[in-house]
Amino acid sequence: MTAKKPISFFVHHQGRGHARRAMAIIRHFSKERPVSVMTADPSLFDGFERDIDLVALPNMIGAAVPTMALFDQPTPPSMHCVPMGVAEMRQTMRRILDHLDDIDAGLFVIDVSAELALLSRIASVPAVSIRMHGDRNDPGHLGAYEASVGMLAPFDERLEQADYPAHLREKTFYSGGLCTTTASVPSREEARARLGLDPNREIVVALTGGGGAGTPYAPLTVAARAAPDTLFITIGPLHLEGHETDFANLVNCGWVENVVEYLAASDIVLASAGDNTVHEIAMLKRPYIVAPEWRYFGEQVRKAERLAELGAAVNMPVWPGDFAGWQAVLEKARGLDVERLTTLFDAHAARRAAEWLEACADRLWESEPTAAALNANAVDAALAQAANR
Repeated sequence: MTAKKPISFFVHHQGRGHARRAMAIIRHFSKERPVSVMTADPSLFDGFERDIDLVALPNMIGAAVPTMALFDQPTPPSMHCVPMGVAEMRQTMRRILDHLDDIDAGLFVIDVSAELALLSRIASVPAVSIRMHGDRNDPGHLGAYEASVGMLAPFDERLEQADYPAHLREKTFYSGGLCTTTASVPSREEARARLGLDPNREIVVALTGGGGAGTPYAPLTVAARAAPDTLFITIGPLHLEGHETDFANLVNCGWVENVVEYLAASDIVLASAGDNTVHEIAMLKRPYIVAPEWRYFGEQVRKAERLAELGAAVNMPVWPGDFAGWQAVLEKARGLDVERLTTLFDAHAARRAAEWLEACADRLWESEPTAAALNANAVDAALAQAANR
C-alpha cells in the first residue's frame, strides 16, 4: 500500500477560530495520514487529541522594520503585508519552506495568507486556500486563489458573494456551515435552569469572541432602557467608553466556559459575523442580530450583508443610539424565519472538508505518472541496464 502524502496546515494565530477550524477538520483525517501544523502560537493546540507535528513559527506581529527607508517601500498590489527588512518574516518563510521540503508535503492548507499561497506555488507545493468573505477581488487575493489547486469554503454555497468570479467558484469546495463547537447543547429550559435565569423572560445574549475589540457597552445601555422587560446578557470582552451607567436588566458575564449554555438560554443572539459564530447560532436555531466588526477587506460586513439578503439574520451595521432604533431591530429579530439560518449549518461540514482535502491530495499524487516521468524512468532503467553489462 502506498504511504499517504503528508498534509500540512498554516494556521493564523489571531483569535482562536483558525486553530479550532483546523482541529475540527484534522479530527476526521484517516489515521494513516501524516499531519503537521505551522503556527506562531502552538499553545492554541494544547490538549488536541490527534497526533500532529507542531512547528512553531516566529511571531511577526509588531516586528520592527529596521530603517525608515525600508519602511517607506510601497506594498505591491499583488501582496498585502510584506514589510521590508524584517528578520522574523524571513525566518518564517524559510521555516515554512524547510518544513514542507523535509516532509515532502502532498498538500499545504493555508488558513489564511495570500502571500503563502503564492510562495507555495513558487516552491512547487500544491496549496489549498481557506476562503473568507470580503472584498477580495484585488490582485493579491486573485493571484493566491489562482495559484492554489483549490479553495475550501467552510460555509454553505448560498452564502457565497455574487462578485466571486465564476472560474474560481468552480475550483471551490463548499463544506457547508462548519461549526467547531463540540459541547452538548441543552434545551432552552434546561439552560435557564442551570444558569438560574427566569424561564419566561425574553433574553438577548450579546456575544463577542477573542478576535475583536469587544462588544460596545454604551449602545447596550440604550437597549436596556429601550426594552426594560428584556434581560440583556453580555459574554466576552466589552468596549467601554467610560461614561456608561449600569442597569438591572443588563448583566455582564465576561469570559465564561459554558458559552453554549448561555446561547441556548437566549431568545435572540446579538453577535459579530465570525465564521464559527454564524454557524454556532445557526446550529442553536436562534434569531440572529448580526453586528459586523471591522475586519480587513470588509470580511464581516460582506458576510452580514449576505446573511440579511438570505433572510437569515437582521443586519445591524450601526449600533442604534436611540430607543426607537433598538426597538425596531429587536422587532425585526423576533419576526425572523429561523429556518433560513438553520439550514446554513451542516453537522458534517468538518468531515466533508477533511474527506475533500484527503481526496485532493490523493488525486494529485496517486494518478498516472506524466510522460516526462515515464521517459525519465525509462532512461534510468536503460542506464542501469547498460551499467550491468
